[in-house]
Amino acid sequence: MSEQTSAQQVWMVTGAGRGMGVHIAQAALAAGHAVVATGRDPQRVQDAIGAHENLLAVALDVTDPAAAEAAAGAAVDRFGRIDVLVNNAGNFYAGFFEEISPAQFRAQMETNFFGPLNVTRAVLPVMRAQRSGHVLTITSAAGIIGQEFCAAYAASKFALEGWMESLRYDLAPFGIHTTIVEPGFFRTELLVEGASSIWPELSIEDYAERTTATIAAWKSMNGQQGGDPAKLGAALVTLTALEAPPLRFVAGADVVAGVEDKARLLLEQVDAHRELSSAMAIDES
Repeated sequence: MSEQTSAQQVWMVTGAGRGMGVHIAQAALAAGHAVVATGRDPQRVQDAIGAHENLLAVALDVTDPAAAEAAAGAAVDRFGRIDVLVNNAGNFYAGFFEEISPAQFRAQMETNFFGPLNVTRAVLPVMRAQRSGHVLTITSAAGIIGQEFCAAYAASKFALEGWMESLRYDLAPFGIHTTIVEPGFFRTELLVEGASSIWPELSIEDYAERTTATIAAWKSMNGQQGGDPAKLGAALVTLTALEAPPLRFVAGADVVAGVEDKARLLLEQVDAHRELSSAMAIDES
């Protein structure tokens, strides 16, 4: 077991073989923490992050509960504890709802929603025994703002938001914090076809022209995203060091503006029908 300083945390980061997960793991290591970095191919994970004495690369398919249990066990065997879990692994099934096949939609939910549940379920017994820990789950701007061509993806991320908002009540008595992280457009591999982006299997004539144009637009954005994933990784290190970390962290100026617009829209919609909405009580007279 590696010797740990009192300030050192043990991080477990899923989806650490590419994209945002690599930068999160590197930021934690740079801050002096130990990192259990997971991915389907542990050698690819280690190559992407770079060799480090405090790095343990572990094989993990987040859709496999047994693999999640094994990864959590490997983390404890090597470092003795798990202080921070970052649910980062995910992919993007893009498309209009009717063109996304039922199998694709279920696959989206298995990875983006049930995957984090599997890993968190495996890690929580360790954190409860410690009476401490921090669960961070990467959702998306699409987890709070519905977007065109994102029906499956947004559904999976909205589900994560509801789960995390409720999970905090379960875990607070054990000294375990939760934080929802909502990134906007960061320069990662999310929009790379065949890597993280999957286009719709079905084709419906009514959607054909829009689908072709939207796929071309998404592809053109790859490599042009404004967010720096290294800065996001550093921000998460900062948040986990806080005595009272936030329940939600909006990551990126584009999401800040979008969330502000969504909040205003919700208030406007409440006000628009306030009298009708408030007149639902049973008349006892």
